[in-house]
Amino acid sequence: MDFSIVLDNLPLLFKGLGLTLQLLIISLVLGFILSIPLAIMAASKLKWARIPAKIFIYVFRGTPLLIQIFIIYYGFSQFEWLRESPLWIIFKEAYWCAIIAFALNTAAYTAEIFRGAFLQTPKGEIEAAVAYGMSRWDQYRHIIFPSAFRRSIPMYGNEVIFMLHATVLAGVITLVDLFGAAKILNSRYYAPFESFISVGLFYLTITFTIVFIFKLLEGHFLKHLKR
Repeated sequence: MDFSIVLDNLPLLFKGLGLTLQLLIISLVLGFILSIPLAIMAASKLKWARIPAKIFIYVFRGTPLLIQIFIIYYGFSQFEWLRESPLWIIFKEAYWCAIIAFALNTAAYTAEIFRGAFLQTPKGEIEAAVAYGMSRWDQYRHIIFPSAFRRSIPMYGNEVIFMLHATVLAGVITLVDLFGAAKILNSRYYAPFESFISVGLFYLTITFTIVFIFKLLEGHFLKHLKR
């Protein structure tokens, strides 16, 4: 094991780490924002709201993320109207195509997590809100969503870790993320152990950090369940 190869190429690895964290954080933020209205629609009793949301969730959860990336990056570029539109500034860049694919994918999974949590809200809480005179929006804002968010923390933590692992797919559309940096090191020096073990340690560190953060969130928001 010659780890001098890794030490000499730390700038490349840290550059890949930076891109991985960018893809992860931006896609999670966008996906979280999109998931909230999707979850509300999917949990709705109105067909015109529920059916489109469920179709979106079903499609993005039922197809491989790799295919979604290929369709967004390679497929959309086949449309001439898109290449001539202002949107081409976004879709011609592999970086933004990866973020769009990751954000849509995590939005579908997160929406399903929240939808299940919404439906598990105790009826007594909702009945109390109705008796208090709350509108449906106020019920979601003050009762349903805070309660559902607390129950969703453990499952959402798993989704964040899954998305971290999914970022390795960014390399298929020419982006040099952390895993891509490891492949470059391996191709330069033919040092698979040094390259991939080092990158594996990076991923482990990020994963343990995410787990630690969500454990803190669980301890704060779910402490009433431990009494």
